[in-house]
Amino acid sequence: MSVPPIQAPPQPSSGKPVVLFVIVGLVALVLLLGGVMMIRAESKTNKVALSSSAKPVTVVEAQRTMYRPSRTYIGTLEPWVQADIGPQFVAAYVDTVLVRPGATVKHGEVLATLDCRNASAATQAIASQARAIDARQKAVADEAARKKGLLDGGFIAENDVIQALAQSEAELAQLASARAKLASSALEVNDCVLRSPFDGEISRRTIDPGAFVRPGTSIVTAVDRSTIRMTADAPEIDFAVVAPGTKVSIHVLATGRDFPATITRRAPAADASTRTVHFEVDLIDEKREIPVGTTGEVHIDVGEPVAATEVPLYVATLRGDKASMYVIEGDVARSKTFPVKGEAQGRLYVDTKLAPGTHVVAEGRALLEDGDKVTVKVGDDAPPPPPKASP
Repeated sequence: MSVPPIQAPPQPSSGKPVVLFVIVGLVALVLLLGGVMMIRAESKTNKVALSSSAKPVTVVEAQRTMYRPSRTYIGTLEPWVQADIGPQFVAAYVDTVLVRPGATVKHGEVLATLDCRNASAATQAIASQARAIDARQKAVADEAARKKGLLDGGFIAENDVIQALAQSEAELAQLASARAKLASSALEVNDCVLRSPFDGEISRRTIDPGAFVRPGTSIVTAVDRSTIRMTADAPEIDFAVVAPGTKVSIHVLATGRDFPATITRRAPAADASTRTVHFEVDLIDEKREIPVGTTGEVHIDVGEPVAATEVPLYVATLRGDKASMYVIEGDVARSKTFPVKGEAQGRLYVDTKLAPGTHVVAEGRALLEDGDKVTVKVGDDAPPPPPKASP
């Protein structure tokens, strides 16, 4: 009997080739994706240098105009006269205050009263003393006259006559002293009734009834606005500019109105601390429309008008009397410098070497260098119309 050969059991197939294929596939996919991303990034990279590309700028057009140098000074509009009204001799309680700010008052009108019963009583006492001294002096004078007549007849000694005359002189001196005290006391009594020193208006009320006031305390303030004094100070180098008789224009900030005027007076010397010269301009304001204590501007034209080219002030860099700016020549920005004639209200006036109609870079100039290519966009920056004077 034959025995069949013994066969080994089947071995399971190994998974290593499958894992290897998967890893190789993933690596290939990653490399493929990386290559695609690199190609895409390279396609979006700018190969042209930024310095050689045109830079976008906004330009404005230079304008032809006439420029006249001017000076502007800031000053204060003050009343012709102003008075702080209050007691000057007496201390007392305020009895009444009859006016408030805005009231119109006449010269001599009662504005306030004080409770001066003590001063009134003292005045009456001094008046009584003065009358008593006056009566006594008259009696002594009559007695001295009678004794002098007796001396002529030899009925009385000369010494008695001299003493009578001396006593009469002493009584007369006491009478004069009493009358002086009475006048001083009368001033105190009169000080209890406060009157307006001029025709004007009440600008301030600082004390109400019941308050105690002392000499020098202001109860109300009166102003006269029939004439306004525009006061200002100019640098000492402008001494000749603010000469009396110079034509000026006054701009009142509170009302926005302009008034033509003439410099009325000028100080003969400069202030020692500020080195400025004080000058004043009188404005007649019969309708009393200008508020006092407010700010005003004095504009003075100096010299003759000259031709100039006007651009906005912000398009240039100023160094002394030179202005640097970028002008457009074709499609290139050129840095140029021009002499400055002046500036006013945000506008710059330069020499006519800057031709009218030239495009000047307004926005984007900070990134420019001389000779850069540019793409131009014209901005809207027309010069403002000149201000019109109010009638």
